[in-house]
Amino acid sequence: MRALLDTHVWLWMLTDPERLGGVRQLIEDAGTELMLSAASSWEISIKYSIGRLALPEPPNAYLPERIRSSGVVPLAIEHWHVSLVSELPFHHRDPFGRLLVAQAQSLQVPLLTADSAFDRYAVRVIRVG
Repeated sequence: MRALLDTHVWLWMLTDPERLGGVRQLIEDAGTELMLSAASSWEISIKYSIGRLALPEPPNAYLPERIRSSGVVPLAIEHWHVSLVSELPFHHRDPFGRLLVAQAQSLQVPLLTADSAFDRYAVRVIRVG
């Protein structure tokens, strides 16, 4: 199975795996390919820079090492992913979340998230937590 991680789910994997609840088994299954969008790295970097996210080191050191050690597959942001955002209804105002929905839809993979706002989109959501 392939799945796209919401930013907070990846951070929970790294720092607080108990928050993953019953999805933890799916996440830890070697047969599950977990993808992390560049949108998540962008979101983490912005939140860090404005003081809304504490990290043990700056994102330019934290992200590459944790992406590598967590075994996620990096997912680039493609122009066609971004263009799909224009077709989404405004159920969710967060630009990072909207991009994740567009990527999950275009790749036809579920989105692992604790955010109920994604339930209103035409995307498979696997609830975390």
